[in-house]
Amino acid sequence: MAGILLGNISGFIRVAITAYLLGTHARADALAVSTGLADTVNTIIINTMLVSFVPMLMLRSAEERVAAFSRASRLFGWILAGVSVLMALFAPQLISLLGPGLAAEQRHTAIVLLEILAPGILFSGASGIFAALLYTERRFIAPAAYQLCVNGSTVVFALVFWKAVGEYGFAIGYTVGTAIQLGLTWFISRDLRTARRQSLCIPTAAILSKPGMYLLYAGLMSANIVLARAFATHAGSGVAAALEYSMRCVNVVIAYLVYPVANSLMPEIARLRANNEMPHAYKLMTRSVGLMAVASVVSCGIGLLLRTPVIAFLFQRGSFTAESTLLVSNVFIGLAPSLIGWTLMDLISRCCFALDRPRLPLLAAAIPVTVNGIFLAILRVRGELGDPMLLGLGASTGLLAGFLVLFTMTRIVQSRERTLSLSTSQA
Repeated sequence: MAGILLGNISGFIRVAITAYLLGTHARADALAVSTGLADTVNTIIINTMLVSFVPMLMLRSAEERVAAFSRASRLFGWILAGVSVLMALFAPQLISLLGPGLAAEQRHTAIVLLEILAPGILFSGASGIFAALLYTERRFIAPAAYQLCVNGSTVVFALVFWKAVGEYGFAIGYTVGTAIQLGLTWFISRDLRTARRQSLCIPTAAILSKPGMYLLYAGLMSANIVLARAFATHAGSGVAAALEYSMRCVNVVIAYLVYPVANSLMPEIARLRANNEMPHAYKLMTRSVGLMAVASVVSCGIGLLLRTPVIAFLFQRGSFTAESTLLVSNVFIGLAPSLIGWTLMDLISRCCFALDRPRLPLLAAAIPVTVNGIFLAILRVRGELGDPMLLGLGASTGLLAGFLVLFTMTRIVQSRERTLSLSTSQA
């Protein structure tokens, strides 16, 4: 939580600097589309590494753990390098897809920004692999410094090089920050990687299967917001940037509600599953969901009540005018309820992956993006896409629906397993 606190403070500084220099003008839209895509991909990859590798490594002896990590890190290193190259090569196509409403000048800027950001995928993903190894030994400090490294470096480069390269300084600083985080996790985990290893043969399919399933889940979840951002570029100048500012505010609360609980909960649930203590694991998950449900509802209510003064206090200076505050505040109204559905759905999903029940979150993850896509398409047909209060409502509704479906499915599976366990014990 200390790492998340520092990361969010630096994150607000990063957003405040962006607001001061760019506000909600058209140039801010180009930065929002490119950086938003990089943030989304990096978050997906890092969470994939943690959710997939922590349970896999946790269930092995120390010697087998080192061997499994060595095999997996080499394999995913090549995959991450390939993804970085592909993102740089296909930057024009990606920007056309995710920012269809950008003007020609902003489209060119977004393409160059994305090309600069592409190496960060390799750096972030590799640091996520090392972070998974650190989590197995309950070493949380270095992984928790990710946002601090990225945001701090982005702020420094943006300020120092603003006059020389403009908004490109944000992208350069972002990529350098991911490289710093990679160096930090690599250095801190050196004693774990050089420990004595046992000869172990792990099929490639076994290494790729769980990360692949979580990658699909995370991709579907992130597509919900990516879809809203793409439609926002059609809603008028500055709307995509306003959505990005609102998402920053929502992400702060989600980070506090999900990551400290989920990332410390996954190793324990994996251990309980290995010891065949499934009732205890489900009980632990249920209690955590109940606690987070109360916290997320309260946080959403406070955010809606205080949104305008808080946004004005955080961002209203420089290029970020009173009109910008009103625009972001209106977008936040529709987006704020998403933190309830996202928090609870993500927490249950991570627990399901630790319990080796990946199909449940995969099925539920298709619901938010489907509901949001239908909602946004209806708005566009009716000509109401320019209403900022409605822009995030589809994402919020879809996440709440996805949570309800996932929660119901987990309760059904839990009940079936309890019945099967009782029948087996009686037999």
